[in-house]
Amino acid sequence: MKNIRFMETVLRDGQQSQIATRMPFSDMQPILETMDQAGYHALEVWGGATFDSALRFLNEDPWERLRAIRQHVKKTKLQMLLRGQNLLGYKHYADDVVTEFVHKSVENGIDIIRIFDALNDPRNLETAITATKDAGGEAQAAISYTTSDFHTIPYFVQLAQEFEKLGADSIAIKDMAGVLTPHDAYDLVSEIKAAVSVPLEVHTHATSGIAEMTYLKAVEAGADIIDTAISSFSGGTSQPSTESMAIALSDLGYNTNLDVTKLSKIAAHFNPVRDRFRKAGLLNPKVKDTEPRTLLYKVPGGMLSNLLNQLKEQGLEDRYQEVLEEVPNVRADLGYPPLVTPLSQMVGTQAVMNVISGERYKLVPKEIKEYVKGYYGRPPVPISDEIRQQIIGDDTDVITVRPADLIKPQMAQFRKAIGAYAHSTEDVLMYALFPEQAKDFLGRREDPFYDVPIQKVDVTIAVGELN
Repeated sequence: MKNIRFMETVLRDGQQSQIATRMPFSDMQPILETMDQAGYHALEVWGGATFDSALRFLNEDPWERLRAIRQHVKKTKLQMLLRGQNLLGYKHYADDVVTEFVHKSVENGIDIIRIFDALNDPRNLETAITATKDAGGEAQAAISYTTSDFHTIPYFVQLAQEFEKLGADSIAIKDMAGVLTPHDAYDLVSEIKAAVSVPLEVHTHATSGIAEMTYLKAVEAGADIIDTAISSFSGGTSQPSTESMAIALSDLGYNTNLDVTKLSKIAAHFNPVRDRFRKAGLLNPKVKDTEPRTLLYKVPGGMLSNLLNQLKEQGLEDRYQEVLEEVPNVRADLGYPPLVTPLSQMVGTQAVMNVISGERYKLVPKEIKEYVKGYYGRPPVPISDEIRQQIIGDDTDVITVRPADLIKPQMAQFRKAIGAYAHSTEDVLMYALFPEQAKDFLGRREDPFYDVPIQKVDVTIAVGELN
């Protein structure tokens, strides 16, 4: 009987894709010990947008959340998502910051770090892979899967081989948009398994309606691990249901190692959590829909929910279809980058600006300009001179080296900048990644009146009243 292992995403990607990572630790804590006993290969609990969201929206210390999860999860591996040289932010950091962050992540409880680069530029993964292994963690290098004439199976196989040479302990196919078809999944998994000696994990999203078939063909081709979400936060922009995939694969003769009774208890816990977010309006019904057009637009689940939120906040939900149609045009202009963080947000924002302004590239965010100049790494396909001219004009500040090679060590300056507010290296790293949010959070921790407005009161006493 062949083994197939499951990585559960409800605590990170499942909720990030459907409720923009708004789940507080109090919704997780009561069920963690049951999850630890369910037979998962790993629980994805950290990284991605969880760090930013904890600070920005939930007033939680993300490091403390990780330590608390580790206290309740004794035997199951804890996994996180890391954006290579970008860490959890949206820009490149110096190697000393990347190394320190990775070491502290492992020290605070992470076992597996899934490391990816939005451009599949191996140079942007190397420092994080080395640091993970030095810290005693498992370095999983992820291929950001996408489709174009350039992104062929031989290209992805070569990438997997490069990652293994860099020291990756396992490889992941990260299909963030849900565009990996069953046929291509079978061929891609077969070819990668034949070319590398480390385990292979497959990650997709249910957005386009083909994810379960994709997983079946991936498993048949030899995938070792698949990523799923408990049914409460599964489907749509998230992953396929853990329970459904476990039952189906068991029926086909695979050993999943999962306890279906415990899975039912986990779902029973998260169902009312889901319902509460739905009632509050934070779970938009559209993110539960099947959207076959994803196969045309190549838009990942988290990006769909973020685009919806952006347009809703501006009262422009009716322009959603126009923005979706503009996304592949922007992506082609920028050299077919995979739509994964931070490129998914950048491409999405540019598409929104193009639609709202009525003129393409009339408004261009700083991040897009930096990308075109090479400060995020090498685009998969060279950007045309015409598009370069539209976006950066005659600016000659263009680089071809690894972006981090131009960044001097930063930890000392971050430590000095946050000063007495930081009690630990973890606090300094919090500030390094999200300065404004971290300073406010740490300030409130030090002083309950940190952000309470000071009110000036004028008191006038008439002279006669003193007699």
